[in-house]
Amino acid sequence: MSTIPGFMRGCCDRATDRADPWIERYIFPNSMLPSAAQITAASEGLFVHEDWHNFGADYDRTLQAWRANLEGAWPQLPARYDERFRRMWAYYLHASMAAFRSRHAQLWQVVLSRDGVPGGYAAPR
Repeated sequence: MSTIPGFMRGCCDRATDRADPWIERYIFPNSMLPSAAQITAASEGLFVHEDWHNFGADYDRTLQAWRANLEGAWPQLPARYDERFRRMWAYYLHASMAAFRSRHAQLWQVVLSRDGVPGGYAAPR
């Protein structure tokens, strides 16, 4: 038995085959967040889905903390992080907060096992 612990993934509320062009260019190059359908299709026949927990409704608070940390640490960051970098990341974090608040973005913890956990998986919630 092999379990992939704490596999976290954020996502849009519908399948796509590419990232948002702005995010792709400025924030996370070569990224793409899969939908639930894409995750299940990719794992079908390979893994048992032991647990799938949605943290999306709570993730806004995490993004708020990241924004506050960015602003609080800004004076200590090296000069290579210019005002343009700061504005782009602030924009990204604010847009992400809106996506999670409106429930158009999700954050999941998916627990997969190769052959199934004997006796079933007990989610620690």
